[in-house]
Amino acid sequence: MAGFSLIKSRSASIKLARLEEAVVKKLLFLCAGFCVVVTAGIVFILVSETSAFFSDVSAWDFFTGTQWTPLFEPRSFGVLPLVSGTLMIALGAGVIGIPTGLAVALFLNDYAPDWLRSIIKPVMEILAGVPTVVYGYFAVTSVTPLLRSMIPDVEVFNAASACIVVGIMILPMVASLCDDALRAVPRALREGGYALGATKFEVSSMVAIPAALSGIIASFILAISRALGETMAVTLAAGATPKMSLDFFHSIQTLTSYIVQISMGDTPHGTVEYRSIFAVGMLLFVMTLFFNLLAYYLVRRFRSVYE
Repeated sequence: MAGFSLIKSRSASIKLARLEEAVVKKLLFLCAGFCVVVTAGIVFILVSETSAFFSDVSAWDFFTGTQWTPLFEPRSFGVLPLVSGTLMIALGAGVIGIPTGLAVALFLNDYAPDWLRSIIKPVMEILAGVPTVVYGYFAVTSVTPLLRSMIPDVEVFNAASACIVVGIMILPMVASLCDDALRAVPRALREGGYALGATKFEVSSMVAIPAALSGIIASFILAISRALGETMAVTLAAGATPKMSLDFFHSIQTLTSYIVQISMGDTPHGTVEYRSIFAVGMLLFVMTLFFNLLAYYLVRRFRSVYE
């Protein structure tokens, strides 16, 4: 009788565990489905509004024009000045954040003692959690005055200040992803380099980095993608002057800062000026998607699998 009760109790426990697993499975499916539905809704709105925009504005003029004055007469919708400004910020931030982030990751992996690593890692996480608007005010109140004290011709709103703060913003991402990639390299590879008489720097640069190349490249591209989509810091620091220029000491405008400008509520709903933010958003979406797909391809292309 006791054995029968034990079997019955065990059967009930198994049924309960299966029920819990089924519930969790359905919840996870709903979460995944929700993400897909939201993404599809965003794409649908972007495509529909962008199509309405291009029914009034020539796509050729939009993608090849060099004048962006949608709010002033005569109106011009050439998006190249916004693309130029966006790429300037992304590349400038990459020049600052990518090498520094990789250097931090190498230091944490090969040189930093455990007590120092336990301090630097939380500090990087704090930097990653600072709101972007705070970085924008930091650029306006600290970075720009410092630049103007060294170079008097620097404008109050300038691309250089935006590049610096966005480079600081992407630094934790690069450092964290590179750190994970380097720590995934088997210890045996490093020990082999030391056994051949290589120095610590030679092992880091000639063994660890090539072995972790896929993760490192992916971190670089994801950081550039993050810089492309940055909004508030760039809006506050770089200004709102759409022009094609390579002068980092003057005001520019990016795709995201234009969206912020129009979204303030002064533009009537349904007008071509209002729909222009969806065309700009669609272009930014495609650019960001391209960089993410490129990162995915490079991870698969250069991935190293160790047993």
